[in-house]
Amino acid sequence: MGDITAGSVTANGLDFGYLTAGPAEGPLALLLHGFPDSAHTWRHLMPELASAGYRAVAPFMRGYAPTSVPEDGAYQTGALAADAVALHEALGGGPDAVVIGHDWGAFAAYGAASIAPGRWRKAVAMSVPPLPVMTGAFFEYAQLKRSFYMFVFQTPLAEAVLGRAFIEGLWRDWSPSSESEIVDNVDRVMECLATPENVTAVLGYYRAMFDPSRHSDRYAAEQQAVSEPGEVPVLYLHGSEDGCVGADTVAPGGDLSGVQAALPTGSRAALVPGAGHFLQLDRPAAVNNHILHWLA
Repeated sequence: MGDITAGSVTANGLDFGYLTAGPAEGPLALLLHGFPDSAHTWRHLMPELASAGYRAVAPFMRGYAPTSVPEDGAYQTGALAADAVALHEALGGGPDAVVIGHDWGAFAAYGAASIAPGRWRKAVAMSVPPLPVMTGAFFEYAQLKRSFYMFVFQTPLAEAVLGRAFIEGLWRDWSPSSESEIVDNVDRVMECLATPENVTAVLGYYRAMFDPSRHSDRYAAEQQAVSEPGEVPVLYLHGSEDGCVGADTVAPGGDLSGVQAALPTGSRAALVPGAGHFLQLDRPAAVNNHILHWLA
């Protein structure tokens, strides 16, 4: 039941490649990855969800091979939320489904849960707090330094910069994982950046973040939903050693009350000691325990 296999499905006009584990008749657990990462980031959580009876499905996000590059060039967070809702539909999810997102996948999870609450029983978001909290943290000096790469990605040099050496550097800065684990994870990322079109697609997430003219009106409702708390309860997890979005800005002094206040009623927030930005890989046992307890 815990074996991970590959599949594909068409949703929101895109051909999504995905990894899956668990019984076909189980409630859907949709797992959404971030940057620079891949669906393989969920390899420790998926067997645990499968053992708990869930059908865990981890798609490769839009533009990340083997998923297709969107012809409309839309990479705004609203498009990611729309993909999550469309995947729920295409995969035959019910109202007992759950959505779990990390990094960019967290934004997708917030938006999908907010705009389509009837599709999800609960949500989990990791490493990127709700938009009002993230926006406030972004303007602190320490966080601006950590976010240097976002500004690099706005330049014409970005395609040349975003290679293996740069991605390995980000992983070393963001995660306390061993060198061998980092190399293994980056191997999987590089498979997703197989072509220049994939590289430009991944950069498109950050270019849309800074340039609203890149937003498609098609996703206007989902875009708004990303910044609204909605009604689906959310478990928020953040690594205490996160080198990308610092715990010192999101939870100063370990205080997550600001995050908690921005989440829907009935939500929870917790720091994961010793975990970096990729906390589901850095401290999988602790993260799996948090999530399975939340979903129980």
